[in-house]
Amino acid sequence: MPRLKDILRRRFVSSIAPGLTVAEAARRMTELNVGAILVLENGKLCGVFSERDLMRRVVVERLDPEKTLVENVMSTVLATADEDTTAEQAMELMVQHKCRHLPVMDEGAVAGFLSMRDLMMDEIERKTEELRHMRNYIQSS
Repeated sequence: MPRLKDILRRRFVSSIAPGLTVAEAARRMTELNVGAILVLENGKLCGVFSERDLMRRVVVERLDPEKTLVENVMSTVLATADEDTTAEQAMELMVQHKCRHLPVMDEGAVAGFLSMRDLMMDEIERKTEELRHMRNYIQSS
């Protein structure tokens, strides 16, 4: 089973500042085509802002996205994983904490950010490669 640091090698980490408005954050997330984004202040993880936060804490509460700051509606109780955590352990963490996004840390600093979908796609890629090797082995026998 691969470690998160192996999966992260192929990923770009995006983040926003807590002082951005929700509208600015939503536009950035749309540009990046992501459902959640890290919120960093001076390089330090202070939260995650997700589509779920947008729906539950802004839309349902009828707050103005142009005036509401991310720091007032972001998730701050976060599950995190070390980059040496296996993909399987990360999935278990996400299920246990009922979250779909996981900040990955390296000695207290953010090393990356993975979604459940990222982990599932990595698993599919590995299984596809394994099947290809098995087919080649059988065909060469």
